[in-house]
Amino acid sequence: MTAPEEQTVVSQEPANAPGRAEMSVEGRAGADAVSGANGFVSWGARSDVGLVRGHNEDSFLLQAPLFVVSDGMGGHAAGEVASSIAVETIGGRAPGTADDVLLGAAVEAANDAVIHAAEEGIGKPGMGCTATAVLFERNRMAVAHVGDSRAYVLHHGTLVRVTHDHSYVEELVDSGQITADEARTHPSRSIITRALGSDPDMYADHFTLEVTDGDRVILCSDGLSSMIPDSEIEALAVSSATPQQAADNLVAAALTAGGSDNVTVVVVDVLDDGVAEAQRRRLLRRALGVTGVIAAVLAVVVVSSFVFIRSEWYLGVNGSTVGLYRGISGEVLGIPLSELVGTSAVELADLPTSVQDQLRSGIRVESEEAGREAIDAYHTQIDYERTQAAEVAETARSETDGDVVASGQDGGTADAAPADQGEGGGQ
Repeated sequence: MTAPEEQTVVSQEPANAPGRAEMSVEGRAGADAVSGANGFVSWGARSDVGLVRGHNEDSFLLQAPLFVVSDGMGGHAAGEVASSIAVETIGGRAPGTADDVLLGAAVEAANDAVIHAAEEGIGKPGMGCTATAVLFERNRMAVAHVGDSRAYVLHHGTLVRVTHDHSYVEELVDSGQITADEARTHPSRSIITRALGSDPDMYADHFTLEVTDGDRVILCSDGLSSMIPDSEIEALAVSSATPQQAADNLVAAALTAGGSDNVTVVVVDVLDDGVAEAQRRRLLRRALGVTGVIAAVLAVVVVSSFVFIRSEWYLGVNGSTVGLYRGISGEVLGIPLSELVGTSAVELADLPTSVQDQLRSGIRVESEEAGREAIDAYHTQIDYERTQAAEVAETARSETDGDVVASGQDGGTADAAPADQGEGGGQ
């Protein structure tokens, strides 16, 4: 089974490493190859009937970020039905996140679907299949597994098998009775101890792993793992430039080794595990938090300054007269920090020079009322000074006029004296 229509075939891939003489997989009948990519993973898959079997019972699903390989069992027109039902059910029941419990539940639902299909006459009684599914979410990979299909992770050039075969020979390996290499050729290697389609109470192994940028994940049926050792799988996975090239090279190696079974390989490369993006978002949130604090402090300062400015009053120069201003004298970035709220008829020229100088800088007052009272005081002072000046001037004029009159009277007496003397003399 191939991927949905969104998958695209990658062309003009880098050439294989030189020096390998293997069977070509291009143009083979019954083969299926699909590749694609998104912003987080890229993938390539190839399924081949092999060199011995007459039909291909394997199925695979490429439904990024979900990838599944299933190896059918039960003979012609049965194994492929079971594996097809399994991948379709897993694809429909898989979670949207890397939740291995829910992914395992999807595999267990596939088991029920295969059993019910056989009961309803679809396929054949006793048909079954394996299932190995992985689902990526950033730097997490959920795994659910039943049977002897496998999942490997190539991390920094080292291949690690992350699934455990549910097979008789795997139990022999676990007990130390045979080696892993002997298990590949053991006559009982086809005996599966757990599979989909036989036991309604079957359960799936499930777990979650951490993956990082550059990791390569390989899913395969036992048509690969039973034909070539893990060391060769690792060598081919390391030397292949792209996921599709890796899948092609691995299938070619299985065919070259004899191709005694159907072989299906799905290779997924982790392009972006989301760690860098998560770190960027954390830094962004931190920066936004700091910016928010700074903005809040600035807002408090601005509001406090505004309140303070609005509470201040001063007397200043308004053209040639005294004006009452609200705010403080001056400006910021060309914006005045005060507004004229009251005018007066008090001329600067009528005030003392020292007061004029103070007014040019601004004379602070406690309130608007205090400012108006100060202006009234200027009026009173100026009026008083004008009155005083007028009185002084009037007094000065009066004294001057009195002096002039007195001088005139003194002159007349002096002129009359001789007459008096004359009269006296005449007597």
